[in-house]
Amino acid sequence: MFETKRFNRSVQFIATCSLVLLFWVSSSAFYSPGKNPAREVGAEIMQLREQVTGWAQTFTGLRYRYAGQSPKTGFDCSGFTRYILKEFNINVSSSSSTQSRQGKRISLNDVLPGDLVFFGGKGYIQHVALVVENTAEGIICVHSTCSRGIVVENISTSRYWKPRILFARDVISDQAPLFADSQL
Repeated sequence: MFETKRFNRSVQFIATCSLVLLFWVSSSAFYSPGKNPAREVGAEIMQLREQVTGWAQTFTGLRYRYAGQSPKTGFDCSGFTRYILKEFNINVSSSSSTQSRQGKRISLNDVLPGDLVFFGGKGYIQHVALVVENTAEGIICVHSTCSRGIVVENISTSRYWKPRILFARDVISDQAPLFADSQL
């Protein structure tokens, strides 16, 4: 009888630990600072990604303009990401909602420079930003904001942006060969 109770407690303990582990693994789909991206890309694609983000950051300070798609007049969020990526023959829509369905969905833990992060609430996409860097301190993005224009900031520590983060997408990897072909 004593052995049966001990066995039942052991089974309960193992089941509880398994549930805790399952919860922990499933929650790791959300970004937690300090993790290095697990995705690996070749040196050429990483160089392309760094060129994209380097060029995007040169527009810091440019003003916001609703439906804007040009550095002459200003950008909205999706007009900015489209303009930057188009320069490198990466084609995305001018709508953040449509951009949110392009490319491949990826874990926030695994974002790389050039990936897109989407924000929203109430069941729809409200904003998009371009990842510059994924560090132990968080995800650094460049994006066009209504109030400050184009800025570079840590969205993982932003009281405004962090609660609105939805997911990320890689729109570069599948189209990178197009960039390489155009550079020949």
